[in-house]
Parts: sequence; structure tokens; C-alpha cells
Amino acid sequence: MDVTSAASKTALMVCAYRARASKWKQPLFVDPWADAIAGEEGHAIAKALDPRFPPMELWLALRVAYLDRLVSTAVDRLDIRQVVILGAGYDTRAARLPRAGVQFFEVDHPATQAAKRDKLATLAGYPVDSAIYASCNFEREDPIERLIASGFSTREPALVVWEGVVPYLTEAAVRATATRLATALDPRSLVAFDFVGKRFATGQSLSEQDRETRGFVGELGEPIQYGTDDPLPLLSECGFRWVRVLDFNELALEMVGDYQRDRLFRFQHIALAAPTTPTAQWP
Repeated sequence: MDVTSAASKTALMVCAYRARASKWKQPLFVDPWADAIAGEEGHAIAKALDPRFPPMELWLALRVAYLDRLVSTAVDRLDIRQVVILGAGYDTRAARLPRAGVQFFEVDHPATQAAKRDKLATLAGYPVDSAIYASCNFEREDPIERLIASGFSTREPALVVWEGVVPYLTEAAVRATATRLATALDPRSLVAFDFVGKRFATGQSLSEQDRETRGFVGELGEPIQYGTDDPLPLLSECGFRWVRVLDFNELALEMVGDYQRDRLFRFQHIALAAPTTPTAQWP
């Protein structure tokens, strides 16, 4: 599959896991549209991944729930009124987390964005206008310029949610995008992204389960290319002056109340970065 011209398969898979997590007895979040968006294809992809990485549903639930909470924190404690979903896929935060005076911008490749909007048009009650859609071919266009053309202001702070994207990029692409975010946005802005460890990204010294997971994602046409055990050096070089990193074991312990070493969550992390220190008190 040519990922530059086809809608993302992994984005459909993520939707399927969001749909499942929404049906938990005590869900960490509820996405009422994820099931319909995922469709049979998304659920089939998720089902095929299950035996390769059984904790995937929990891992996705933790990621979504934490980033949802970050949106609320940015709005309530940092007074941010622009939320950018970079590489949006089938994200539904604009519909799930609307707030008066807060504008959501979704940036993605034209093919994935067009596929998403076609799906949304079939969903009764989905507020399609809850987000401004800024299409961007990341190989040839600058996402910041595309945002500005859509009404985004670089003179006001923003939260950038860069979810489920960084592992699929080259290091050069990660560096280029991070540099633009650090230098072109208002310095009060905050960027959040998830990343995997270097061994997982390179395929070296992996367990059989990790090799199967990595190989399965690659077969979907979106191979994992970038990983790091410490994003701080790169982020510092790109212009960020405040960085925090969380691992998924910490999130699991907090949100579901347990720690299980065999989940191997310690190889996956979420990074928060800002050009200046946020005014909110962070742990």
C-alpha cells in the first residue's frame, strides 16, 4: 500500500480499539462514533493483531484517556483555545470534547482526511463542523502554513496532539516537524506525542511477540521507522526547552490500578514538550 495516497489502515484499527474500550464496565472514555467509523475492516485488523499483542486494547485506552485529559488541562489550566490534532486519522476529540471558545483543527493527508469525512457524513448526529480540516501532504507541504491558511493563529498558544504518528516517520521527518512546532508556534504552546523505544523501532533484540507486532503493522503498509529511548536530546535541538516523559506502566497504575511487567509497556512512552515552561504545575 502506498501510504502517501491511501487512507490509513492503522487509523481504522485504532478506531476499533477505541470502540471496544468505550464498552468497558468502567470506561476511561466513551467514543460513541468509533464503532461505526472502524467498520468491519477496522475490527478485523484489530482482531488479527490481538494474538500478537494482547494488551493493545488497554494500551490504546490509556493513550486516548491521557491525551483527553491533557486537552482538558490545556483548556482549563493553560487557557489554550486552539487544539491541533496533527495526523488526525479518525480522531473524534473535536466531537467528544467540545468547549465554548475552543477551536479544534485536524491536519492530515488528503486521502485519509477525505476517507474520514466520507464516513462522518454517514453518521447520524456527528458534528462534522466541530473541527476545521486542514489537509496537508506532509512530503510537500508545511503543516503550519496549512494551519494558518485555515484560520489558525501563531500568536495564540495551542495544544498539539501528535498521536500515533511519530513511530511511522523517519527521524528526519520527526526532527523537521518538531522544529517547526517549536519555532513557529506561540511559545506558550504544548506538544504531546507517543513514541516507542529504539530496539522496537529497529527490530533488534526483540521478543517473538514484539517481532510479530512490528511485522504486522508493517504489513498494513505503515512500517515503524523511528524510535528513541530518550527524546530529550532531539527535542532540545529542535528548540524545546521543557520536556516531560511518561511511560504506560505509570498510566496503567494510575488509571486501572495495577502493574503487570509482562505487558511490556515500559517500551512505549508519551512525551510532552514546550518551547517555554508551562504555567501549570506538572508532576
